[in-house]
Amino acid sequence: MVKVMWFLRKAGHLSMEEFRQWWLEGHAPMIATRQGHLISRYVVNVSLADDLPGGTGVEAGWDGVAEEWFETMEEARQAFSLPSAPETRADVMAHVSAMARLVVSEDCILDWPSNR
Repeated sequence: MVKVMWFLRKAGHLSMEEFRQWWLEGHAPMIATRQGHLISRYVVNVSLADDLPGGTGVEAGWDGVAEEWFETMEEARQAFSLPSAPETRADVMAHVSAMARLVVSEDCILDWPSNR
C-alpha cells in the first residue's frame, strides 16, 4: 500500500470554515470524481482547535492533511498524471498559502474493530 499525504495551509483570504467548505464540498469531490478509479481510500483531515491535554505547545503549521491510498506506486503515478492534474493543482493553489507532499508506505500497527 502506498499513501500520499498532502499537507495544506489555508490561504490568508479564507477563514477556517471557508477552507473546510472549499476542501470538503469543492476540491475533495473533484478528486474523487477524477482520480477515484485509481484510489483505494481518500480521507481529508481539517484542523480543529487543539485544547487537548498533553500538547507540545508548538503549532503544527498546517491546516489540514489529505490522505490518498493506492494499491501500487504505478496507480499513484497514473492518478497524478491524469489530464485533469493541472486543473486540480490550480484549484489547490488558489486556496492555500503552502503545500507539501509526503509519499509513504503504510504499516498498520493497530486496527481496532469498530465495535470495541
